[in-house]
Amino acid sequence: MMKQERHRRNICIAIAATLGSCLASAAPAVETSWPTKPLKLVVGYAAGGATDVVARLVANRMGVELGQSIIVDNRTGANSNVGAEIVARAPADGYSLYVYTIANTINASLYNKLGYDPVKDFEPVGLIAKIPNLLVVNPGLPIHSVQDYVRFAKNSSDGLTFASSGSGSSIHLSGEMFKMRTGLNMLHVPYRGSAPAVSDLLGGQVQSMFDNSPSSMPHVKAGKLRALAITSKERSPLLPDVPTLAESGFPGFEVQSWFGISAPAGTPEVIIKRLNTALNQALKDPGIKQRLAELVATTAPGTPDDMRKFVASELKSWSEVVKASGAKAN
Repeated sequence: MMKQERHRRNICIAIAATLGSCLASAAPAVETSWPTKPLKLVVGYAAGGATDVVARLVANRMGVELGQSIIVDNRTGANSNVGAEIVARAPADGYSLYVYTIANTINASLYNKLGYDPVKDFEPVGLIAKIPNLLVVNPGLPIHSVQDYVRFAKNSSDGLTFASSGSGSSIHLSGEMFKMRTGLNMLHVPYRGSAPAVSDLLGGQVQSMFDNSPSSMPHVKAGKLRALAITSKERSPLLPDVPTLAESGFPGFEVQSWFGISAPAGTPEVIIKRLNTALNQALKDPGIKQRLAELVATTAPGTPDDMRKFVASELKSWSEVVKASGAKAN
């Protein structure tokens, strides 16, 4: 009987040792074998926009790092919610990725119902870059500084108009943040996209806009728009004479559009680490840094946890602004 017990015990020990060996080798196997096919990077906006340009820049370089191509897939609709939902429902195997942006943190409060959870349904990979907004006005106005802008709004009986690319966009809510800080008489004029908004600003149909820097920069350089301030912490080397809003009397005022990469929740940690390493290597590339700098963007390398904390802070901040502004999805 004792001999049988010892035999049974030895068999159990052997099985446990074998299982332990298999488990110990499982993670390295995933790490060395993945990826075995091309990846897909979903962008929630049309080709040619800032999000798409940034995505294609890093996708190409990350593909080199991973040894597989990364195909950018534009899935537009509902202020990027369509693309987000597609990736949130995709298999958690690292082959479907999403360009997570400031819009997703705004949408969390802007929409009564989303087809995905902006926190629980995604695993952060890392931030890519941040792009500030510019407070610009039509040069026909007697406004040459933020102080002039404040005085003009105070003396306007109808309200100083500010355009946006749509209700609930970061451009709109930048104006709402300024309105909250100042209590000024400002009237929001929403458009269906940044291009028509800028067009009417150039034509004088609206007076001002907190526009994304890449969109307004050419017009500022050409003298067709006047830049009063930039919404980043520091001045841009491309616009050294344009002060920050903090310098203009509004300390702590910072708004930047930003881009990151996320994977579906449940994606193995070893794959997230591989992706994060590839992303950070891409952001070191001099060509990518130069191209992003031309877009007035600064790279934002870091860890998945850095992005997780950043997203949490953005969700909180924009929730407060959306609530105060009364903005609704249109």
